[in-house]
Amino acid sequence: MAMKLSIFVALIALLLPLLSTAFSPETPTDRRILVLLDDQSIKSSHSIFFKSFQTRGYDLDFRLADDPKISLQRYGQYLYDGLILFSPQAKRFGGSLDLAGVLEFVDSGRDLVIAADGAASDLIRDISTECGVDFDVDSAAMVIDHTSYAVSKTDGDHTLIASDEFIQSDVILGSEKIEAPVIFKGIAHSLNPANSLVLKVLSASPSAYSANPEAELSSPPSMSGSSISLVSVVQARNNARILISGSLDLFSDRLFGSGVQKAGSETTFEKSGNEQFVTELSKWVFHERGHLKAVSIQHHKVGEVVEPAMYRIKDELEFSVEIYEWSGKSWQPYVSDDVQVQFYMMSPYVLKTLSTNQKGLYSTSFKVPDVYGVFQFKVEYHRLGYTGLSLSKQIPVRPFRHNEYERFITTAFPYYGGSVSMMAGFFVFTIVYLYNK
Repeated sequence: MAMKLSIFVALIALLLPLLSTAFSPETPTDRRILVLLDDQSIKSSHSIFFKSFQTRGYDLDFRLADDPKISLQRYGQYLYDGLILFSPQAKRFGGSLDLAGVLEFVDSGRDLVIAADGAASDLIRDISTECGVDFDVDSAAMVIDHTSYAVSKTDGDHTLIASDEFIQSDVILGSEKIEAPVIFKGIAHSLNPANSLVLKVLSASPSAYSANPEAELSSPPSMSGSSISLVSVVQARNNARILISGSLDLFSDRLFGSGVQKAGSETTFEKSGNEQFVTELSKWVFHERGHLKAVSIQHHKVGEVVEPAMYRIKDELEFSVEIYEWSGKSWQPYVSDDVQVQFYMMSPYVLKTLSTNQKGLYSTSFKVPDVYGVFQFKVEYHRLGYTGLSLSKQIPVRPFRHNEYERFITTAFPYYGGSVSMMAGFFVFTIVYLYNK
């Protein structure tokens, strides 16, 4: 019995390192990603994309989408930090994975990449819809653009799009400008207007529309112009990140190394912007950029260093917090001029912009308002592309005690003078009354 118990404990010890957590500030480099494929050939046709993950230290687990052994959890713990669905044709997943399982995976704070194409199944479409993205209901429709297409000898229906309509965000796409257009061949999607968390990263041009390229267009297309999104991202409130693309070929080695010339332009690029675009975007999706953490929240009276149990009204206090950003290799100081702190009770009584020392430390000082009660220091920081910071620290504020008031109050001097003059007048009146004959 003891031997069986020791074997069981040893097995658990071997399995525990494989159990995974969402992006953790404590272990930011421990990342395992499950990749589900329609066909094993995708592993070689998209090898550059996958190799970029491996060179950055990720551990990729490749499985066919219908593998009966697929499981995201073991012993109630997730085995992976991220999920890549390169299986647009999968009508159902193998093992215990289903639509609800994918959504629970995201709800736990983990990241997701979805690539669709013209053969996208209802399962992939349903997952995307739950994430705030709606693909064109016409399964034969593709994005067509007779103005902003990629010049090609083989593409006569202008479904090979050359797009440079990028989101203007260095934190999402990196600080290095993407010079070459991105080649896109796939299906269109639109963003759910009720979902404020989903963003277009690569948009179609105003001349684009979604239709069946092999059929005559007899009615206006359901999607057209800049409302068409080619690639979108979502950052959930729990800081999970999602990438949704209408093209699986967008990530392929063939388009990575393909030259591109946009129609109407005389400039020919020897290499498309696909590799730079998806590589930088994948860094953001998997928290190698734009992930903030706050540490060392402190407050104390001016001239002191110890945090008090409570403040008194009109005390002068100092507040500070340190904010860092994960660079993919280490935590670097986050530098900005728009971080604010609220001194809050039902509503903010004090709102101050924090000054920074350019090394991650943000601080300010202010006077406690002349209102007593239970206050909170609150830092709510939400910026495009960055994980949100929501910090709060509670502190009570008391009034003056009876022995803490000044002995003589300046504003009461008229009353003091009135009392003295009354006593002096009474004394004079008494003398006059007693000694007057």
